[in-house]
Amino acid sequence: MTIKVGDRLPSTQLVKATENGPEAVSSDEFFKGRKVALVAVPGAFTPTCSARHLPGFLDKAEELKAKGVDEIAFTSVNDAFVMGAWSKANEAAGKVTMLADGNGEFAREVGLTMDGSKFGMGERSQRYSMLVNDGVVEQLNVEQPGAFEVSSAEHLLGQL
Repeated sequence: MTIKVGDRLPSTQLVKATENGPEAVSSDEFFKGRKVALVAVPGAFTPTCSARHLPGFLDKAEELKAKGVDEIAFTSVNDAFVMGAWSKANEAAGKVTMLADGNGEFAREVGLTMDGSKFGMGERSQRYSMLVNDGVVEQLNVEQPGAFEVSSAEHLLGQL
C-alpha cells in the first residue's frame, strides 16, 4: 500500500551519512517533533538526481527553512558511503542530510519502489518529495516514471 497524505511514516531504520561515517537512525526519532522536507531519488550520482534534483534543493535550502522546514533530507536505495560521497561531491553538508536506505526497506514500507532492473539498478525508490510534520505526511509529490516536475524544490516551496 502506498503512503498518502495524513499517514504516519513507518518505523524503519535508515543510515545517516556523516563526516564520521555511517550512523544508524530510527525513522521515528529522525522525524519526531519537526518539519522535514524528505526527497527520494532512484540513485545518488544518477543524471537527473545529480544535475537537477539535489542542486535545486541546495539552492532553495534557505527559502525552505524560512518557510518552516527544519531539515531537508534526501534518501535513496544506496549505502551510506555512496550517499556521503554524493553529499561531499555536491557540498551538501549543512544544507541537506543524506539518509541511506541501503536495503530499500523504507522505500518498500512507504510503497514507493520502482524496478530499475532494466538499467542494472534492481529495486529502487521512486522519485518523490514529501513534507513530513512530526512523522505525519503533509504533502506528497510522486513523479511519473522518467519525469521531474512535481518533486522539485520549487514545487514543494509553492506548497508551503
